[in-house]
Amino acid sequence: MRYQKPEDVARQIAERRFQRSTWNDGMKRDSFLLPRTEARAKAKEYLARYPKAAYMSEVENWRELPGDMIEFTMRRLPSAD
Repeated sequence: MRYQKPEDVARQIAERRFQRSTWNDGMKRDSFLLPRTEARAKAKEYLARYPKAAYMSEVENWRELPGDMIEFTMRRLPSAD
């Protein structure tokens, strides 16, 4: 069994994430960086504009940043474009 250095494992994980994020899966993605209250309002607005039943809309990923900031990506089918 071959053991890898931690930096090699981290690089492999980052490469896999990049490959997944660049797949052409036909989905439209919009990313935002907003204060928590504005992020919540933006996500609600997005889901109201593109309902899950028609566009398969969802919050694809999100993370908290310092200063009560939220970075998130919304995903939907592009049929409304």
